[in-house]
Amino acid sequence: MKSFFLTGTDTDAGKTAATAALLKAFQTLGLDAVAIKPVQTGCLERNGRIEAPDTVFCRESGGQAEALKCFRIPCSPHLAARLEAEKLSVSDLADMCEKAALQHEIRLFEGAGGLYVPLNEQESVLDLMARLKYPVILVVANRLGCINHALLSLDALSYRGLEPAGIIFCRTTPPEENDPGTSPEAEELILNENVDFLTREAQRRGIPVLGNLPWYPDFSAKASCMEDAAARLAQAAALLSQYIPQSNTAPFRGTPQELLDFDRTHLWHPYTSAMKPLPVREAICADGTSIILRNGTRLVDGMSSWWCRVHGYGNQHLIRAIQQQAGKLSHVMFGGLTHAPAAGLAQRLIKILPGNLDHIFFADSGSVAVEVSMKMALQYHQSLGHPQKSVFAALRSAYHGDTIGAMSLCDPVTGMHSLFEAILPRRYFAESPSCPFHASYDPASFAPMETLLRKHADELAAVMVEPVVQGAGGMRFYHPDYLRDLRRLCDELNILLIADEIATGFGRTGRLFACEWADIVPDILCCGKALTGGMMTLSAVAASRKVAEGISSGDARHGGGVFMHGPTFMGNPLACAAACASIDELLASPWQERVAHIEKQLRRGLSPCRNMPGVADVRVLGAIGVVEMEQPVDVERWQAFFVSHGVWIRPFGKTVYLMPPFIIQDEPLMQLTNAICAAVNKASDNVL
Repeated sequence: MKSFFLTGTDTDAGKTAATAALLKAFQTLGLDAVAIKPVQTGCLERNGRIEAPDTVFCRESGGQAEALKCFRIPCSPHLAARLEAEKLSVSDLADMCEKAALQHEIRLFEGAGGLYVPLNEQESVLDLMARLKYPVILVVANRLGCINHALLSLDALSYRGLEPAGIIFCRTTPPEENDPGTSPEAEELILNENVDFLTREAQRRGIPVLGNLPWYPDFSAKASCMEDAAARLAQAAALLSQYIPQSNTAPFRGTPQELLDFDRTHLWHPYTSAMKPLPVREAICADGTSIILRNGTRLVDGMSSWWCRVHGYGNQHLIRAIQQQAGKLSHVMFGGLTHAPAAGLAQRLIKILPGNLDHIFFADSGSVAVEVSMKMALQYHQSLGHPQKSVFAALRSAYHGDTIGAMSLCDPVTGMHSLFEAILPRRYFAESPSCPFHASYDPASFAPMETLLRKHADELAAVMVEPVVQGAGGMRFYHPDYLRDLRRLCDELNILLIADEIATGFGRTGRLFACEWADIVPDILCCGKALTGGMMTLSAVAASRKVAEGISSGDARHGGGVFMHGPTFMGNPLACAAACASIDELLASPWQERVAHIEKQLRRGLSPCRNMPGVADVRVLGAIGVVEMEQPVDVERWQAFFVSHGVWIRPFGKTVYLMPPFIIQDEPLMQLTNAICAAVNKASDNVL
């Protein structure tokens, strides 16, 4: 089955004529094709039922056609629906489209008007097209102004990641309706030049021209007109019947199977063997909370792509921010230069970060942010004449990243980096907090950290912690009062406190930053992941004025003055623009209510696992849900099970967890929790 979406450069561009002619051409080739109108306005009652005029036209021309939503008043779909006390949504229409006429070989979906015709107050026909991801046939109304309209339409399709399958020109006005000042000869010259110009542009973009339909008098009444139009599109129909989408495979030269074979042979994925890698599946696109695979499978994303896609996929505010910035300034060195996206991002961060963290340093990734924060702590003490304070402390079960410095702060025994112990610098580790987040605080749980810090205070530069949630080290949640005690002791002993908020920042725990649960302000804070909404890699290190002044005002002979770090892509304008848009989007949304609702649904959905054999614990905080098993899980088998249930969940170690996008709705969230419950149940029966 092949599906195409026909849209026009404007209303009355000739979409229905092109659709009917293509149907006739497919019929001539012996192919079973159907035209589907997702939304039709201006419908009339015929034989006791509401009929859509475009589908009636297609049927009367000898084709098969149906309309999914019909409204009587001839106006834009959003207004027509509102006047009939209905509301259209892209999600509902897309579901209807995907289920419509599945028995046919070829499905032609005809849009309403042009690309930006509204379906409701927020969504347009273009949003529906982007949700469906079908190749697009653009019908160009060949008249004055069509070059401008066609190029704008092609750019809009490109910006939304949609693939033009071809262009059909359609003359929409008879010669006698020419501009009074334009002779028939001049009009022919203009219309021919329209076609020639746009044909050259289409060839430059690699888009085929499928046909050029002339003006047909009484098109609907004369069978000969339809026969001629179908003949003009016969070759187009033959090409479309063999059509293979190109845009998703264009970066790789080869078939989908060749791509997977190449990947297995040459691409080294995270935490896998190069010689015996885990299976991978080709993702071709994503929207909302779903990842779409090459075979058409839609997977509900329970990982937020490693915790960064808080807004889900396809957020237009973020996409436009990057597009607009790319047209102005995609990158410039940050040494000696600055720009509005970087300054704007710092402005936003300073406003929302805890306390007086008002000096911002931009880095490339979370791990690099951790490295930068460690260098800041070391240089701070060196600048103030305390070079002996050069050691770091951290918690067991911690995870802070994969670079050398960050690895050295991960759990030395149970962490994934024990292999590199020989080259890692010496660190001190305190036992993980034993006081769960939702229990009463036991001050004795802080004793191991207090003992450690008092014993080594003279040599400790800083303590690095993940506030409230220890992430990849085991998804453990601990009591906020632990952080209050740690803040007080660090102040007493002149030890800097570094908060690694890379995973917890931007609302994931139910507070904008996890430090807010304890109402403390660290000396240095690292953030990343959701900083750009998952659009681009970027991290930020925020330091207090005390740290900034300590580094900047110290004796140059002891490392004072300038901070010694400077990534090539520091403050990249594209990434900063995405981050500005992401923060704006987050703050403008009801994110607190969304996270609280997700937390409630996770508690309900994962609670059946508590009583299942093999489960050590079930815990939830904010938009984080964790099922901890007694034994490590087989990632390959569990992931295959999850994919078979239409979800994307990637367990690690003993933990099977969820960190869904904040925009997730109840039904897909229930699909995620049901899949985990089913997997745990099968594992308990030793059949997974």
